[in-house]
Amino acid sequence: MIVAGAGVAAVEALLALRSLAGERVATTVVAPHLTFTSTAMAVARVFSRGHLRHVDLADVADEVVHDSVAEIDPDARRIRCAGGDELGYDHLVLAVGGRACSASRHGIAFGEDPAEEALHGLLEEVERGYVGRVAFVVPGCGAVWPLPLYELAVMAARQAWSMGMDQARFALVTPEERPLGLFGHAPSQAIGELLEGCGIEFIGSSYATVGRDFVQLDPSGRRLDGVRVVSSPVLDGPALAGVPADASGFILADPHGRVPGFPGVYAAGDGAAFPIKQGGLAAQQADAVAESIAAAVGAAVTPEPYRPVLRAVLLTGGEPRYLQNAVAGGDGDGAIATAPLWYPPAKLAGRYLSQFLLARDARLVGSR
Repeated sequence: MIVAGAGVAAVEALLALRSLAGERVATTVVAPHLTFTSTAMAVARVFSRGHLRHVDLADVADEVVHDSVAEIDPDARRIRCAGGDELGYDHLVLAVGGRACSASRHGIAFGEDPAEEALHGLLEEVERGYVGRVAFVVPGCGAVWPLPLYELAVMAARQAWSMGMDQARFALVTPEERPLGLFGHAPSQAIGELLEGCGIEFIGSSYATVGRDFVQLDPSGRRLDGVRVVSSPVLDGPALAGVPADASGFILADPHGRVPGFPGVYAAGDGAAFPIKQGGLAAQQADAVAESIAAAVGAAVTPEPYRPVLRAVLLTGGEPRYLQNAVAGGDGDGAIATAPLWYPPAKLAGRYLSQFLLARDARLVGSR
C-alpha cells in the first residue's frame, strides 16, 4: 500500500498500520520530504523554549519514494508521481496536507518559513519601545487553526511585561465570537480571563482587512492604527486532479476516510474536507483510515468511524493549559486544566505518534 505525504496524518497512519496489521501490509510512502517535522512547539521556539522534532520516514515505512502524487488512476489502481514514475497500489492513503498561503500582503504570517526570524525582530522592537501596538489577527476566510496566535499573544504580552514595557498594547482580532470557542464554554471563558489578565484586548466577531500599519475591522468599522500585525496562514486544499473535492480543493471522504468513487483510496489530515485543521484531529482521521485498511487485509480489527475529539495544549509562558472538547456530538462544556487531560500529555496528541516519540525520547535519554 501507499501513503502519500510526510505530515502528521501520514506518519500516524504508517505507525497505526504497523501496530494493527503488522506483516499483512507492506508500506510505501511517497513524499516530497524524507523527514517528518513536528511544528507543535513552533511558538515556543520563538521564545527560545522549544525545539522541532523530526522523524525519518524510513524509520516508519518499508520503502520511501522521494516524490509527490500528481495523478491517480482509480481503475488501474495506479498513481503517477510528479517525477513521472508510476506506482501500483491496493490501498492508497492521501495524507498530502493543504497549501498554506498568507491572508494579507502585510504583516507576519506565522507558519511561513521566515516568520520565526521576523517575530524575533518584532519582539525585540517591542522590548526597545520602537513598537507600541501589536495585533494578532485570525483571518476571516479559509481554513485556519487559531490557537498558535493565542499562544503568541499571551507569551509576547508576558515577555513585554517582564521587560518593563507596560506601555505596549496587544490585541487579538478574530471572527470567533468567543476565545477559542471550539473548545466549549468553560475553556473559552478561562482563555478570555487569561487574555484579560495579560492585558490583551479580545476583539471577537470581527473580520479584519490588514493594511500597512493598520487593521480595518468589519462589521464594526473600527480601525486600529499604528499597529504591527501577526496573522495565521490560510490553508487551501491540495486540489488533486480528478479526486472528489469541495469548492476549496479539500478531498471528500466518509467517516472512515474513504474517498467516494475511488475504491481503496482514503484521505486524512489537513488535505481532507473537515473544517478544523489541527494535528491531533489529523491523527484521529489517520487512525480511522488505518483501522479500515487493517480490517480489509484480515486483521482482527473492527473499524471505528472518525469521531473528532479536539485536544490541545495552550502554551502561556507559564503553566500550560490543557484543552479538550468533543467537537462532533459535543460533550457539554469542554474541559480546561493545568494538569494533563490525556496520556502521553504531548502537545501533538496522536495515539501512535505520541507513543512513538515518547519511546524514542526514552531510548535517547537511556543511551546517554
